Amino acid sequence: MHILLVASAFNSLTQRVLAELQDRGHTVGVELALGNDDALRDAVRTHAPQLIVAPMLTSAIPEDIWRAHTCLIVHPGPPGDRGPSSLDWTLRDGAESWGVTVLAAVAEMDAGDVWAWSPLKVPPLAGKSDLYRGEVADAAIDAVLLAVERFASGTYKPKRQKAADLAAGWRPFLKQAERRIDWTTETTESVLRQLRAADSQPGVLDELLGAQWYLHGAYPEDELRGTPGELIATRAGAVCRATTDGAVWIAQLRPWRAPGSGLASFKLPAADALGDLLPAGLPEVPAPLQLPVSRRTWTDMRYSEHGAHGAVGVLNFSFPGGAMSSVQCRRLLEAYRFACSRPTSVLVLGGLRDFFSNGIHLNVIEAAPDPAEESWANIHAMNDMVEAVITTTDRLTVAALGGNAAAGGVMLALAADEVWCRDGAILNPHYKLMGLYGSEYWTYTLPRRVGDSEAERLTQSALPVSAKRAVELGMAERVLQAAPEELGDEVMRLATQLAASPDLAARIAKKQAKRAEDESVKPLQQYRDEELTHMRRNFFDRSEPHAALRSAFVRKEKAQHTPAHVARLGLPR
Repeated sequence: MHILLVASAFNSLTQRVLAELQDRGHTVGVELALGNDDALRDAVRTHAPQLIVAPMLTSAIPEDIWRAHTCLIVHPGPPGDRGPSSLDWTLRDGAESWGVTVLAAVAEMDAGDVWAWSPLKVPPLAGKSDLYRGEVADAAIDAVLLAVERFASGTYKPKRQKAADLAAGWRPFLKQAERRIDWTTETTESVLRQLRAADSQPGVLDELLGAQWYLHGAYPEDELRGTPGELIATRAGAVCRATTDGAVWIAQLRPWRAPGSGLASFKLPAADALGDLLPAGLPEVPAPLQLPVSRRTWTDMRYSEHGAHGAVGVLNFSFPGGAMSSVQCRRLLEAYRFACSRPTSVLVLGGLRDFFSNGIHLNVIEAAPDPAEESWANIHAMNDMVEAVITTTDRLTVAALGGNAAAGGVMLALAADEVWCRDGAILNPHYKLMGLYGSEYWTYTLPRRVGDSEAERLTQSALPVSAKRAVELGMAERVLQAAPEELGDEVMRLATQLAASPDLAARIAKKQAKRAEDESVKPLQQYRDEELTHMRRNFFDRSEPHAALRSAFVRKEKAQHTPAHVARLGLPR
């Protein structure tokens, strides 16, 4: 079937719907709904789709389109739920279960006939963006695929929603006034609900150290205490703020700016954003790399050992938005070297829900006094981390992707001996859309897995790859059929089996020989030098497009038209 996706942005869910439909043999086009109804009409005429699906839409489809074509809207709520802030209200109110509905487009928002819906459980600690990319995306795919199947049958009659249910289900846009936190009266759990309901957009507007900020990312703290509302500690870029009965860690801040007062602001690690405003003497309280499972605190990396005689080492890491700054790369490399000093035979990287890695930290780079120099430092730090994984030859390494990865983050995964992807993870193995040639030894790791011609196609087409397709191409070894909350247990089960495999020693010996052979043919340093020759030009040459593309990306500037590489999808060549 030929299906046209209409979306307000080519976001993670739109990419996943695209990849999943393509995996099932459908031809799929994409058109961004950017406020130009005539452009959307032109796209519909050009594609002449049998079905239109809107995975993420913030504006209405014109009536003449939905009257002439079946248009399926994906709404992140169960049947009867309506309104633009569905997930925000869900998390704010502490719901334990929710759902995703696929319904027909009609004049009234979220009031169309129901084609399919899928329930989901709301995990207790997930923020809105994490929930959206995890359980919501899983449920959305189930519902979309079922709705497409029902439409293709030609016999299914969608279920009409009752007027009483529609009236009761409407919930308005959740405004900042309703998100406001009273630090003098609210408990940790109340604060966490408010912050998680606003993560990563729009954040919670608040006053801190005499300035207005949007707060992003929230995690509980079970030991530190202080005067409610005051900052009591920092840790790896996050700040800890006291509540009435405990404290919370806030990972990122975005400065408030009056509308029309210049360039849009963007998120930064909270301590970096506050800078000189941070009180003198505020303690930096590092988290030990090895923490008891029972601790309720925030850390962006943690090491543990499992299996018989501790044969499996697991280095979990999770950075906000999947971005890795120079400092974060160096800290991760230090943790990785510690992990390699342990007597394990299998070392797992990642293994958590949500992002694996998206490569260098464009926001931190954009905020730096000299962005080109910070880019250069960041890519070297990222390269050092990837090189360490490639050159680990005394054990097997596994990259366990619980969620999406992009650019250098994909190449970090490919540096490992095996790549395991949770079903639903999306890989974007390219740099082109940011005006970069790419580094992280991609010219070594990607072709050795998929071949030269496929590596060229992947990096130049700049399109998402599903977990299933990644295995077919040779980019990954396994697709893990696990819910986001169950991923860690499934990774441990498989890693323990790998460590107990009778051919483990032979595999490690073969790996050592192959690495030595590859090094004799072309040293890793040569790959690095060749890549960095291009990257230096991308970063420092003012005629290059990267700086402008980076600025637009971090400030979330709205696209003016559907990107050419996406607009061509589904059309005859």
